[in-house]
Amino acid sequence: MIQRYLLLLFILFLIPEINAQEPRPSVRTSKQRTASKQVSTFTIEAPQLQSTKKIWVYLPQNYATSKRKLSVIYMHDAQNLFDATTSYSGEWNIDEKLDSLKAPVIVIGVEHGNEKRIDELTPFKNEKYEGGKADRYLEFIVKTLKPHIDKTFRTKTDKKNTIIMGSSLGGLTSYYAVLKYPEIFGKAGVFSPSFWFTKDIYDLTEKSKKIKSKIYFLCGDNESEDIVTDLNKMEYLLNSNRCSCLNLNEKKIVKGGQHNEKLWRDGFVKAVLWLGY
Repeated sequence: MIQRYLLLLFILFLIPEINAQEPRPSVRTSKQRTASKQVSTFTIEAPQLQSTKKIWVYLPQNYATSKRKLSVIYMHDAQNLFDATTSYSGEWNIDEKLDSLKAPVIVIGVEHGNEKRIDELTPFKNEKYEGGKADRYLEFIVKTLKPHIDKTFRTKTDKKNTIIMGSSLGGLTSYYAVLKYPEIFGKAGVFSPSFWFTKDIYDLTEKSKKIKSKIYFLCGDNESEDIVTDLNKMEYLLNSNRCSCLNLNEKKIVKGGQHNEKLWRDGFVKAVLWLGY
């Protein structure tokens, strides 16, 4: 229980974007912008959330000189994906990693809502921490953001080429997304998912029709005392829902891995390669 308590402290307090507190100026000013020239941003109205969302876009290096349509990865917590100046405990280096792969894929990062992050990235309420408004957040992605992206960029719009990915609460919501919108998201990267937040996610898995999406699970064995147990439980339910012989889910448990950007950054490439694009 001590490890779970420490993990909760990380989620609620150590990431300033979650509780809307600015980090100390010395932390911010010591960082230099690291996002590549392939990364841009724009804002879009999110009527489902009654707010405006800042969106980060990664385009591959040859996007401007190609006519090829590309797969799209939708990712949460965009502040931590591309740029050291907006991340708190290190970025994922998504742009550099995809550049090194020469991957023909677009990444759309959705910034979290600071103090509203727990609401946006949890599909069910927690008795103590509340939340439970991920339906609105996902509706924004599916009905507002994705149509805009598909209209603006050269995208493959089918579910086989639409991936959703995130960590912690973002991992929980990415998993939930393939259950709620199987016709939209055909693949998910589920890193260090906060399945502890609600048992309803297990109940939903048990009640779901055949789950056909590809899912890549990642966690470290030093995150909390029962994150591996939680992940194994979900894997068992998935394998009960569909035959494990289909090889539609992959699980990676990193020895010594902790609940931080380093774990997720180091695991990103293998996840993307396994999921395919």
